[in-house]
Amino acid sequence: MTDLKRTPLFSLYKESGAKTIDFGGWDLPVQFSSIKDEHEAVRTKAGLFDVSHMGEVEVKGQGALDYLQKLMTNDVSKIVDGQAQYTAMCYENGGTVDDLLIYRKSEDDFLLVINASNIEKDVEWMEQHLTADVTIKNISNEVAQLAIQGPLAERILQKETTHDLSSIRFFRFADHVQIGGVNALVSRTGYTGEDGFEIYCEASEAPKLWSLLLKAGASDGLVPCGLGARDTLRFEVRLPLYGQELTKEITPLEAGIGFAVKVNKEADFIGKSVLTKQKEEGLTRKLVGIEMIDKGIPRTGYEVFVNDKQVGFVTTGTQSPTLKKNVGLAIVDIAYTELGTEVEVQVRKKRLKAKVVSTPFYKKS
Repeated sequence: MTDLKRTPLFSLYKESGAKTIDFGGWDLPVQFSSIKDEHEAVRTKAGLFDVSHMGEVEVKGQGALDYLQKLMTNDVSKIVDGQAQYTAMCYENGGTVDDLLIYRKSEDDFLLVINASNIEKDVEWMEQHLTADVTIKNISNEVAQLAIQGPLAERILQKETTHDLSSIRFFRFADHVQIGGVNALVSRTGYTGEDGFEIYCEASEAPKLWSLLLKAGASDGLVPCGLGARDTLRFEVRLPLYGQELTKEITPLEAGIGFAVKVNKEADFIGKSVLTKQKEEGLTRKLVGIEMIDKGIPRTGYEVFVNDKQVGFVTTGTQSPTLKKNVGLAIVDIAYTELGTEVEVQVRKKRLKAKVVSTPFYKKS
């Protein structure tokens, strides 16, 4: 068995009572207290996540923008310095290589944040399509990432920096922000459906920053959070997880992130012809929300049926901590995606009734 990779914060997990699991080859905390308590903290106060397993790749050079336009489904030319953009990379068949964030520092300097389980694959894909006037550098091991999320996130983080955080708007970022003496890039982005910030710093500085923020936020109810709450939080607001809602077989359009697919942008991009066809002719299947009518939880991979015919499969499912309902996301044949359509989910040896419902399951009031 190969050794699991660990983030720079691993030695601090135990202090907070972390229970760790193997997540795509990483030894990461699934929870510190309980998934429900951590989930609740992010929805009502604030939570702190170690997301240092995520990958970071620098893309630099005169041709950087043209290069990214060729690889990405979104229109990278639309973002300005200090702005972030959510996008996807696709194969020629429209299937998804990865979904990611792009940070534009200048017209020839971009930072890409990619999924941990895809780092090697993504970098290889990017290298295959490299042009002479572009350099890419995988800096994943040099960079740590913390995410502070929740309605009190700004208040807590502001205690440790003189930078006016209210000036960082949604999907914008500021570089060289000093947080308790640590130099960081701070972006107003996240994966929970709540307000918050993602903080990038040197790997060696991460333990200091983690301890500093937990101390600063203690009186406001800030708690350390693991992958369990990260998953239930993103799921409630229908944010996709690569490997579940997005795969090399599932296109961004089928997964419901069509807003990040700009088939009309001037630049040609990999997968454009298939995605254009899907937009013009309509999808044959798509991601929907389902809510159980019978008692049972729709888990990842469970098959979905209508009248003994398999019409889809569950990508993610759980009992929603906020709604206290058993709900799931499923890729389903387009004929059965109307709201209120009754389907059946194969839960072990039984087929249990469910219905198609609107998403996101949770909307911030």
